[in-house]
Amino acid sequence: MSLNSTLDRVTQRIIDRSAPTRDAYLKRMAAAKSSGPARAHLSCSGQAHAYAASGPDKDGLATGSAGNLGIVTAYNDMLSAHQPFDRYPNVIREAVREIGGTAQVAGGVPAMCDGVTQGEAGMELSLFSRDVIALSASVALSHNTFDAAVFLGVCDKIVPGLIIAAQAFGHLPAVFLPAGPMVSGLSNDEKAKVRQQFATGEVDRAALMAAEMAAYHGPGTCTFYGTANTNQMLMEFMGLHLPAASFVTPNTPLRDALTIKGAQQALSLSALGENYTPVCDILDEKAFVNGIVGLNATGGSTNLLIHLIAMARAGGIILDWQDFSELSEVTPLLARVYPNGLADVNHFHAAGGLGYMIGELLGAGLLHPDTKTVGGTGLHHYTQEPHIIDHTLVWKNGAGKSLNDKILRPASDPFQPTGGLSRLTGSLGTGVMKVSAVAPEHRVIEAPARVFENQEDVKAAFKAGELVGDMIVVVRFQGPKANGMPELHSLTPLLSIMQGRGQKVALVTDGRMSGASGKVPAAIHICPEAVDGGAIARLRDGDILRVDAEQGVLDILTEGVLDRDAAVVDLSGNNFGTGRELFANFRNNVGGADTGASIFGV
Repeated sequence: MSLNSTLDRVTQRIIDRSAPTRDAYLKRMAAAKSSGPARAHLSCSGQAHAYAASGPDKDGLATGSAGNLGIVTAYNDMLSAHQPFDRYPNVIREAVREIGGTAQVAGGVPAMCDGVTQGEAGMELSLFSRDVIALSASVALSHNTFDAAVFLGVCDKIVPGLIIAAQAFGHLPAVFLPAGPMVSGLSNDEKAKVRQQFATGEVDRAALMAAEMAAYHGPGTCTFYGTANTNQMLMEFMGLHLPAASFVTPNTPLRDALTIKGAQQALSLSALGENYTPVCDILDEKAFVNGIVGLNATGGSTNLLIHLIAMARAGGIILDWQDFSELSEVTPLLARVYPNGLADVNHFHAAGGLGYMIGELLGAGLLHPDTKTVGGTGLHHYTQEPHIIDHTLVWKNGAGKSLNDKILRPASDPFQPTGGLSRLTGSLGTGVMKVSAVAPEHRVIEAPARVFENQEDVKAAFKAGELVGDMIVVVRFQGPKANGMPELHSLTPLLSIMQGRGQKVALVTDGRMSGASGKVPAAIHICPEAVDGGAIARLRDGDILRVDAEQGVLDILTEGVLDRDAAVVDLSGNNFGTGRELFANFRNNVGGADTGASIFGV
């Protein structure tokens, strides 16, 4: 199958646009490669410090004959998604000893849960935690004693941060080892209903707590298709997971077998062997285009519209939202996973999962088939599924068809002909919308604005019965420079209630929505943000706005708005408490959402 012409054109445009920065990056990686395995260059004293506590691995490290694997872990036992990583280092050490290698925990990185911090001050550190993770992982690998690395991380900012760091050490091979999703509990749809009932006072907090605990009930990733599981999808489409590794549940024989194989595979790709495959060779322009196609085909998280740009820039590749939008126009939506449907990721995996989707998209010419991956050259490896046969991990061809067409469909008969993301532009600025869960009749709204400076005031107005009639709720001064760009997911229940009452409603914000953005149209990531004097800072209650996800329009229809002075608000409350005082330099130096909302340059 020949490549889709749009896929080919967008890829070439990215290559051309990125040529100067990509070339400079690859030259840096070539220089790092030419130095060879670095620990042999350390002084004897330096090596002794590095090996002192390595027990049975000491001799192998000291002689330099064994490949040494660095483990960067986001383990903590407060996050269900990361708690399974507790036992991974010992499993990995034993695995690489079997092939004559060694492994050391190079360091840990922080991992916060957006589900815990939603609507709280801690959410203002959430986006910035990605760059902290990148910095932390770089410190871990800076000892320069490793021939390859494995990265243990799953959730929202953790995987993007680890990718940024992996590219800083792009001369090293790397394999990402997931923990897998928790087994299915209370359905996401039932949980959402209880949340709405609580918001309207129909049930008490005890009922809400019981529903939440029944949904989030064990080790593993949350089972809805938000940012964490979108990350896992990307690691397969971009070739940094072993094939079909993403959605195998924790603490099972298959999960352990994939962890063992992943560790051994990482060392086998090092410069000590004959199959040297560094990260910088895997994460090229084609790999990022494949990731964007996967994001659209699965209806993935809007957070990746920021993270993918930042991840790509770490390797000298320049993406913009127009690339996402044009690829969305030719990518069919093949999956319905909550919040885009009733199924969770376990149901999706059982129906054929990512292997089936990759096969369909390859067959339609919508993926680059020739990318390098940790599973070998060629994305066809990722159409296979792992099995344990006679105590041995093997990959076999998948079912080759969807086992549930309410969850997963072929490219010839998709849920919709275009992807789940839309870029919006106009006199209000530039933003994005996840449309895969938004019904067609809700994708265009023209209504008066109701303007707020924070989400708490929205909630108060709702409780006071003020939010009646059709309206576009504007929540501004929520961008990265203003307060770290928190998610506004806690507004989802009340906006859903308004829509359910028959009101035409949309959200416009320079902040973020959750990776689980749902049925209410939300134009998010508006640039320029309010604190930079963007048009959103000039809006007043009653101004007529048009949000059109079908045509990609984000316009102010009231005349004279752009002639007004921009609103100025007191942001001092964002500067202190819950560690926020330590992040002033981040707020002062962060780039816009459309360039990845990062403190790092290209």
